[in-house]
Amino acid sequence: MNISVELTLTPLQKDYEPHIINFIKKLRSSGFEVLENPLSTQIFGEYDEVMNLLQGEIKESLELMEAGLLYMKIVKTDRSDYEPHF
Repeated sequence: MNISVELTLTPLQKDYEPHIINFIKKLRSSGFEVLENPLSTQIFGEYDEVMNLLQGEIKESLELMEAGLLYMKIVKTDRSDYEPHF
């Protein structure tokens, strides 16, 4: 089953940028299709593979920061080719 996952990592500390950059770079190097915008990062692929990657990367990212939030949305389909129809 293919999924689309939207992630927003929000470190709750002054030096937040390096944590976000590191997280996005790890996702980029994963081999999955990754799209970014100013508010979130999206990753697309097969459920088990994507979730296995995210489990490790999310844990590592949270361990490296003092406090933080991660918002995640999962859609049961690959939406990487989505284009607005209006």
